[in-house]
Amino acid sequence: MHRIFDTPVAGVYPLYLAKVERKGRTREELDAVIRWLTGFDDAELSRHIAASTSFREFFEAARLNPLAANVTGVVCGVRVEEVEDPLMYRIRLLDKLVDELAKGRPLAKVLREGSTV
Repeated sequence: MHRIFDTPVAGVYPLYLAKVERKGRTREELDAVIRWLTGFDDAELSRHIAASTSFREFFEAARLNPLAANVTGVVCGVRVEEVEDPLMYRIRLLDKLVDELAKGRPLAKVLREGSTV
């Protein structure tokens, strides 16, 4: 089991935020990416962060976007689409989306707008 599974999302969220803000992106864009992936609304996302929900609990409650299957590529030296553990796969999807946002990819592209399942 990976330590990240039981790590609170609230502990990593500020790191994601700092990463995207360093590159001129906003909290709103970061939250849009997280909402897109998880299906959470603003209130649900805020509750999970305030409650120090673990990544395991966070993704158990999520309604994964069907277009998430279109997220491919390498993050942290790992090819996302080859991750076998379902929870680690979801965490890597989030990492990849945050990475794309931080690299300046347009939000519409990060959110796979115009993609089909």
